[in-house]
Amino acid sequence: MLTILFDGIAYGMLLFVLASGLAVTLGLMNFVNLAHGAFAMAGGYITVVLVNHLGVPFFASLPIAFVATAAIGVLFERTLYVHVYRKSHLDQVLFTIGLVFMAVAALDYVMGSSQVFVQVPSVLQGQFDLFGIGIGRYRLLIIVICGLLTAALQFILSNTRFGSRLRAAVDDSRVARGLGINVNRVFALTFAFGSGLAGLGGALGVEILGLDPTFPLKFMIYFLIVVTVGGTSSITGPFVASLLLGIGDVAGKYYLPSIGAFVIYTIMIVVLIWRPQGLFTRAASR
Repeated sequence: MLTILFDGIAYGMLLFVLASGLAVTLGLMNFVNLAHGAFAMAGGYITVVLVNHLGVPFFASLPIAFVATAAIGVLFERTLYVHVYRKSHLDQVLFTIGLVFMAVAALDYVMGSSQVFVQVPSVLQGQFDLFGIGIGRYRLLIIVICGLLTAALQFILSNTRFGSRLRAAVDDSRVARGLGINVNRVFALTFAFGSGLAGLGGALGVEILGLDPTFPLKFMIYFLIVVTVGGTSSITGPFVASLLLGIGDVAGKYYLPSIGAFVIYTIMIVVLIWRPQGLFTRAASR
């Protein structure tokens, strides 16, 4: 049971890093970016090419995947996304889902349709026992990296000048501009950071989730569930939701293999019946 709990926490941490960029763009920027999984896929393929084909060490490939995906995010944000910020959510959904299908077709043409995995170093392979708990080395790495990223993200958004500028730009961009805040730069940096997180999550998830051109479509629903269950008013909600869903998904597939794939949807339905706005919501102002 403790081993399943550990694996569930690792999976939940990975889900959070994969979905945190969407939580930022949807919850803080009020922009529905269904193409978020495409950036995760880009980070995964960048890591596969660097490690499997170019011989770059795995640990060195992770920051490269983050920076490269963030750069791609800035390029797309400045050339495409900036034109649909003020559009309706329906327009944003149609626009970003179109980008997903274009990314799927492009990666299928360039990389092929076969599922690929990344060659992790031997030090991260296998597992060891600690007080009777089977701890996978690679999953332990995921927990450590994702835990540090979660703490850093929460601190940046809640306790820095950039976080306050982002909230001001979202609440009233015209007033924010009047106060001297460069709203375009704030949105570009936020989108780049969210895209970079998606790319890093995709890089870390290749070994566990596998990678093929349909990755954005297969995991889009998971990202949306995390943000929906957690709520969009903070990062805390998606983080708690990711752990809850990760543990529930792993435990369900282990104890109820015939219906385990539906456990995560059951959790979503129960939580949303109990709290339709998600686990963590912003208090209504008077």
